[in-house]
Amino acid sequence: MRVVSLLPSATEILHFVGAGGDLVGVTHECDHPKGVEKLPKLTATSIDNHSMTSAEIDAAIGEHLTDTGSLYSLDTKRLEELEPDLVLTQGLCDVCAVSLNVVEQAVSVLPKTPLVLSMNPTSLGEVLDVTVEVGDAVGRGAEAREKVAALKRRLARVEETVAGLPRPRVGCIEWLDPPFSAGHWVPEMVRLAGGEEIFAREGEPSGRLSWEEVFEAAPEVLVLMPCGFDAIRTLEEARGLPNLLGWSDLPAVKNGRVWAVDANSYFSRPAPRLVEGVEMLARILHPGVFPDVPEPADAVRLTAPLAPR
Repeated sequence: MRVVSLLPSATEILHFVGAGGDLVGVTHECDHPKGVEKLPKLTATSIDNHSMTSAEIDAAIGEHLTDTGSLYSLDTKRLEELEPDLVLTQGLCDVCAVSLNVVEQAVSVLPKTPLVLSMNPTSLGEVLDVTVEVGDAVGRGAEAREKVAALKRRLARVEETVAGLPRPRVGCIEWLDPPFSAGHWVPEMVRLAGGEEIFAREGEPSGRLSWEEVFEAAPEVLVLMPCGFDAIRTLEEARGLPNLLGWSDLPAVKNGRVWAVDANSYFSRPAPRLVEGVEMLARILHPGVFPDVPEPADAVRLTAPLAPR
């Protein structure tokens, strides 16, 4: 089978179920596992999130969506040349990938119409269900079910370990300027890890906040997870936060419980590595409870004031 992935999470899932060798084309953002970036790229965008600040990216997204209706272009000529049997995409978020309408229009005129599988999970359980669905689509259903069962056992272990422990009030921030809550599967991840997410509800989209709302809510733990950023990029973007009036009064700041995490790998993408994100959150929320789990390698605790940018 020849598979094209128009979503970084789909690329991860395909490799997870053991069908990475079927992949013939990816997006410009696919970066896991290592080596997928060498495959033909079918998408592009004019927004350079490597050189722009969070505020500049937010403004550019708003302007681009208004002008064109999509942040991404699709190389239809290359798509035709690759002759895919299966196209993996999504219809959940126009900011995350090529819009489903663009994909459906592109495949409708191909000489050989491929199957289009649109993945739109809004919960961790649905992410695991979609993983099995992809496995079935590429003839790897048995392997997918076995691996997903192992992931569920890991989640159950975390949930059992934190049962009965105090549940800190947690604020997960999906974008910093302007601030956004982290919705969909993230509140569920916080619950499984033994915390109480205070800015978003399970299964619901992320929402725009103000820093005044964040300060008023007074989270005991603050987890900075800007969509698409790793921990180092998040730290860079967070350097201006201590200058905000009210920052130093946050319980999370006073107690040294502000964390920057690798959202791109473990929180933003609806893929199997979300399970590692749950384990990371559990270690952050309940230090010492998981002695056999190392300090999160892809999370950085802000133990000192950040230097201004």
